[in-house]
Amino acid sequence: MQMPSLFDSLKTGRLAWLPELGFGFYEVEPGQPYDSAYFEKYRAMAATPMGAAITSARLDLVRRWWTGPVVDIGIGCGTFVEAHGDARGYDVNPTALDWLHSTGRFCDPYRDAVDAITCWDSLEHIRDPGPLLAHARRWVFVSIPIFRSAEHAIASKHFRRDEHYLYFTEPGFERFMTSHGFRLREANNIETLLGREDIRSFAFERVS
Repeated sequence: MQMPSLFDSLKTGRLAWLPELGFGFYEVEPGQPYDSAYFEKYRAMAATPMGAAITSARLDLVRRWWTGPVVDIGIGCGTFVEAHGDARGYDVNPTALDWLHSTGRFCDPYRDAVDAITCWDSLEHIRDPGPLLAHARRWVFVSIPIFRSAEHAIASKHFRRDEHYLYFTEPGFERFMTSHGFRLREANNIETLLGREDIRSFAFERVS
């Protein structure tokens, strides 16, 4: 009987971790949970004091660096889009898409380049963010789980086999963004201080 190759085995429910790059990849299992229940879960979280504080921190981060319009990628329930005042959004959840279209806030940054995008808890859900990042002309703002090692990632609440493709150390994430033409302008742990486990927030500016 022929044994599976190493690469075949990496595709069957294992986190592939490249320590020299500070990067891990997990092939998300079929049946991603993006539906009306997912939308309502985020609505409930946004309505809490912690949710309000997180939205405020995200607005502050963006406004320290950029005063123009933004496109929010993976809108949750649309809280940030509403709070920002000059934001549109993009999502793959049919319920979120219905909300964006019904409020006139839908934008497809894969089709048309935009000046700034925000990826709050969403970049790790994208199998290959390269095409999206290529269409961000000036700024990318991100909140994302950050890990010390593969062991840390696997033990984390953020190891989501049905949602998260990408896992980074902090140097690995900065290296990843640099490879896509961005330089780091700010990194902070405000969301961790507000009660979220292992979340870092970043502002990246386009340089090439």
